[in-house]
Amino acid sequence: MPKMKSNSGIKKRVKITGTGKLMHEKGRRRTHLMQKQSSGRSRLDGGMVPIAKADRKRVKKLLGK
Repeated sequence: MPKMKSNSGIKKRVKITGTGKLMHEKGRRRTHLMQKQSSGRSRLDGGMVPIAKADRKRVKKLLGK
């Protein structure tokens, strides 16, 4: 049997914390329309958030975990 390859696209988008949580970056932060917003607002809008419970199994499979 060949080895299972992890999905390289999801590797770049998802980080696993020390406790095993799957975190991803919110997508809204770097859009063209955010240029007119204050830096404080764009900082609050962005950031890492946990992956939804419904998607965890699928993401872990793509990561090869």
